[in-house]
Amino acid sequence: MLNKTIKPLAAALALSLTTTGVTANEGISNNEVRIGYLADMTGSYRDLGGPGGLEALRMAVEDVGGQINGAKIVIYHADDRNSPDVGANTVREWIDRRNVDVVAGLVSSAVTIAATRILEEHNKLGLVSISASSAITNEYCTANHIHWVYDTYAMANGTAKAIVRQGGDSWYILAADYAFGHAMESDVERTVLAEGGTVRGKSRHPLSSSDFSSYILQAQASGAKVIGLANAASDTVNAITTARQFGLTDSGQSLAGLMVFINDVHALGLEATQGLQLTTGWYWDQNEESRAWAQRFYERTKRMPTMVQAGIYSSTMHYLNAVKATGTDEAQTVRRQMINTPINDMYTSNGHIREDGRMVYDMYLAQVKTPAESTGEWDLYKIVSTIPGEDAFRPLSESKCKLITQQ
Repeated sequence: MLNKTIKPLAAALALSLTTTGVTANEGISNNEVRIGYLADMTGSYRDLGGPGGLEALRMAVEDVGGQINGAKIVIYHADDRNSPDVGANTVREWIDRRNVDVVAGLVSSAVTIAATRILEEHNKLGLVSISASSAITNEYCTANHIHWVYDTYAMANGTAKAIVRQGGDSWYILAADYAFGHAMESDVERTVLAEGGTVRGKSRHPLSSSDFSSYILQAQASGAKVIGLANAASDTVNAITTARQFGLTDSGQSLAGLMVFINDVHALGLEATQGLQLTTGWYWDQNEESRAWAQRFYERTKRMPTMVQAGIYSSTMHYLNAVKATGTDEAQTVRRQMINTPINDMYTSNGHIREDGRMVYDMYLAQVKTPAESTGEWDLYKIVSTIPGEDAFRPLSESKCKLITQQ
């Protein structure tokens, strides 16, 4: 008798859900939106994203009220130690045991590629805001991650193109010996050659190198006008410091920082970095909205945010707003909403997400100020020009992404 009653009720409920356009698996799972923040918290990239990126993510959660449609937002965080195995195991554990909906941060390109494969396997989302390799939305693209801030294609396309056009037409490329450095090396060489320049030599160094003497000597011996640094964080700082000690710029050669961030310039000082050209996706002093948000961040951390920390806030807000708009944390529903919604916030205006997962927006060519031009501790850049998003990022016509080529 009981079964006869339940079956008609279940059928009626299923019919009701179908006719109202709602499926039984929609809604916010576990009545919580669960975010995992995976980043280098103690190593070479700590200042780039690290604890500051986690703080930016917390700001986004606070700004939506800590909950969505009554569902609490929960944050987990872990140090990936720049290890693909550690990163992949952490993401797998978060999904299997904690039912994490989205993973944010993601630093080392090798870690990111390993993590996004797991996200694709389990249909969860990734918000990549720190990794740089353009391969992440090219040959390693998935329908389960979005690449926010920058990539090697955009950074090389901006800085290298500008320098070659200003007469810096012979290059030596010093690259970090892992996925990011390889991608940056390739993208820089492509840009230099396309602009009519030459590459006189290349060398690669291990991640977190402490001694750059031999690499700088090789670069000096090449006679190249420009030494392109296809590395980041402490490696960039150490390379620039060594170049100064060896008098590289005094001999007429110049340095091109292909992945330079505000924390690097702040650490080195304007005397060492003045005049350095670089590409950036965001600068704290670019407009009233960016200044207001950066001041909030500064009050919490006592440092101005890097562009990736600002990007973590922006990507997290866009994700949370998509969950709110759709009423679900189901990955593909949220991703579609994110793609269909333009990005207009403290980070950018009229940004948009392509089908390959690349967030496209205007980048900037910046120049480091001289000590005389700077009016304060964090007054470090002047914006030289705007690089339209469609020019900055790899065009879809060149894409190897399966989401594009299989259409």
